[in-house]
Amino acid sequence: MKTPKRLQPLVEDGLVDEVLRQLMSGKEATVYVVRSGGEIRCAKVYKDAAQRSFRQASTYQEGRKVKNSRQARAMEKGTRYGRKVAEEAWHNAEVDALYRLAAAGVRVPTPHLCFEGVLLMELVVDAQGNAAPRLNDVALSPEQAVAFHDALIEQVILMLCAGVVHGDLSEFNILVDADGPVIIDLPQAVDAAGNSEASAMLERDVDNLAFYFGQFAPALNGTQYGKEIWALYQAGLLHPGVKLTGQVAVDDTPVDVQAVLAEVEDVILEEEARQRYLQSAE
Repeated sequence: MKTPKRLQPLVEDGLVDEVLRQLMSGKEATVYVVRSGGEIRCAKVYKDAAQRSFRQASTYQEGRKVKNSRQARAMEKGTRYGRKVAEEAWHNAEVDALYRLAAAGVRVPTPHLCFEGVLLMELVVDAQGNAAPRLNDVALSPEQAVAFHDALIEQVILMLCAGVVHGDLSEFNILVDADGPVIIDLPQAVDAAGNSEASAMLERDVDNLAFYFGQFAPALNGTQYGKEIWALYQAGLLHPGVKLTGQVAVDDTPVDVQAVLAEVEDVILEEEARQRYLQSAE
């Protein structure tokens, strides 16, 4: 096929030998099958921010590190330079997450390089050597659904133990190779310790899995693995292979309303005293 414009620099630099075909086009990128160094790989070409349906919300940017304070300020102000830095951070987030997760034993594609908005990585294949299908394209028996769900919960735990939350996990960004599920699409991945919304994102990721697999195995509906996993993580008790129940004990301890009101009143009095002090100092 004709070499896409965004892949031309990689061809000219000898990083890609040949572009074979387009594999898929999604909300954030177009993926091509390429020949590189004698191997068949895939090249993920990120779409420009204006073309993506998945926006770089500040929720996902929170906690991401940039090289210096100037870049951080530019990102906050949304200047042209800041938008460029944010775009680079978006691309690098996936590369960093892939290396970090692969080292932790998470089933993700092996990354090779990221150059000018193109991520060159392993092509995940099925038992016949063809490009692996997405989870939503695979017919599942109830037993397979439970097995895949259990495998993915273990992957989520491995990810969190490595300090990463996917942030957009669903049946559309999970591939199925000969050995089971492989997690893909990580540009929106967040640092579990550095993002205030990490717990909500993790719970949403896990609920997405329960909802999807619950169509095949209804016993998974209503499970609370996300809350349970995060509670163990916060308590420092989360580790690979941890035994889960899928349920979280409800705290039914009566709320001491008077104590809460007294604390609120103390805060109000402190603020009033602070304001009086500031006025007297003028």
